[in-house]
Amino acid sequence: MHFDPARYGKSVAALLALDGSGERLMPLARGTCSSEEASRRLREGECREDLAGGRSPEGAVAGLWLYFSCLEESHQAAQATHSPEGAYWHAILHRQEPDPWNAKYWFRQAGRHPIDAALGEEAREIAVRNGSDLATPEPWDAPWFVDLCDSVGTDPEHRHHRVALEIQRAEWQLLFDYCAGPVR
Repeated sequence: MHFDPARYGKSVAALLALDGSGERLMPLARGTCSSEEASRRLREGECREDLAGGRSPEGAVAGLWLYFSCLEESHQAAQATHSPEGAYWHAILHRQEPDPWNAKYWFRQAGRHPIDAALGEEAREIAVRNGSDLATPEPWDAPWFVDLCDSVGTDPEHRHHRVALEIQRAEWQLLFDYCAGPVR
């Protein structure tokens, strides 16, 4: 998967450039805000104009907060986004807390999502690329991934740690693209 932050406008690309340009491997469990500058810019609403034409501008903002591991702000933005995308972001941040039960609840609220098929395909490719024996579900099963992340936790020596990090990044990229991308 090729993620191009410029696709979402100059302010979004500049914001994401503060930490990996959309390629950051976010912590699986309880990260801390990775960029005070990003936090400041998001509080000031810097990206809102670039995101205004997307499917879910509010969801995209929740995703940006999550990208930088600003969980409290992401939680507030996700709760204010009354859509499957808001529920999906809400589920991811609870998975990262970690609060697996709450994450699974919010994934049920989100329901099957248009990104699920692509995410399942990406997950399989990530596992193969990393030489992993991980059997990813077909079709994609978000609660399965919650359980995987919960079992991997913060152990960088866990045999599925890298795979889980990369799947989470693909999940973020796909959901952000869905929210910030133009309505088709």
